[in-house]
Amino acid sequence: MKKRILISTGGSGGHVVPGTIFYEHLQDKFDIFMISDLRGLKFLNKDKYNMEILDITRISRNIFLLPFQIFLIFYSLLRALLILKKNKIKIVISTGGYMSVPLCLASKILNIKLFLFEPNMVLGKSNKFFIKSCEKIFCYSDKVKNYPNKFINKISIIPTLLRKKFYNLKRASMVNKDVHLLIIGGSQGAKSFDAIAERSIIDLSKKYKFKVFQQTNQKNFHSLKLFYQAKQIDNELFDYNEDISAFMNKATICLTRGGASTLAELVFLNVPHLVIPLPTAKDNHQFENAFFYNQLGCNWILNQNEINDINLTNKLFNIIDNKEAYLDKKMNMKNFSYQNTWNNINQKIISAINEN
Repeated sequence: MKKRILISTGGSGGHVVPGTIFYEHLQDKFDIFMISDLRGLKFLNKDKYNMEILDITRISRNIFLLPFQIFLIFYSLLRALLILKKNKIKIVISTGGYMSVPLCLASKILNIKLFLFEPNMVLGKSNKFFIKSCEKIFCYSDKVKNYPNKFINKISIIPTLLRKKFYNLKRASMVNKDVHLLIIGGSQGAKSFDAIAERSIIDLSKKYKFKVFQQTNQKNFHSLKLFYQAKQIDNELFDYNEDISAFMNKATICLTRGGASTLAELVFLNVPHLVIPLPTAKDNHQFENAFFYNQLGCNWILNQNEINDINLTNKLFNIIDNKEAYLDKKMNMKNFSYQNTWNNINQKIISAINEN
């Protein structure tokens, strides 16, 4: 009989997408079960997975709500315990975030093996809390900030997790004469990020044969469409759930936030990218994600609080016109990703699970 593994995920796309990738890697060798909260459902097709909903309420700082929230915490923990017992779970894999806390606690109470995943270059609070009791933590590097040195032996380094479709894409190696700018605001599709590049986009469209592909959310879709129509700029708008790999494969340059999954995908597809990390990201993890690849010569970084219409435009002009630096970035990304194959990651994950 196959071991029963539960994958705990939810919240943002940065947690859910890796959860689905773990699911695909393990489904042939193990009996896989997934838990997500309600927020996570918008990032996955629940009919595709053997899964259940466990909605977790974020802790509020309102002291008057404290008694009610304590009740919710205990209720969530009780539900998590019942889920693990009912489904005879032998291993829990958590992709991080507060929504995984009840299941991680329940696994500890029931003495069920716990594996963690940290895609960022800063250890998340949930993962830090459970690092002592976990078997292994899957990371992309052993240089994760805020990681306790005494548990360094628990790190299992794997290549960056990618959805299976990415391995079937042909990565372009030549420089396209046209400029195809891809703008990725992340799973939240922040309006502030949509507005950052407006002036630069107008200037770029005047100098180059130009098209923009932009990820946004439904709230911003209409206003962005009107903006591009008014400026007569060729464009395609899409949301987070659409096949972003197709847009990445068309891009000659990308303007992006510093989410771990997005950066991993851009690097794998050798798409030169300028990263503007979200300044309010917890523990500044988006900057640290971008800086990890920056040290390898894979991207450019621009801090949001330093941006104005002139320096962002000049930076993009410089990236596009400096073909030597542009090609260097593509080669560095290619060299970094050469060991990133589906089978290589699959073997590393399964070996780590089986040895514990």
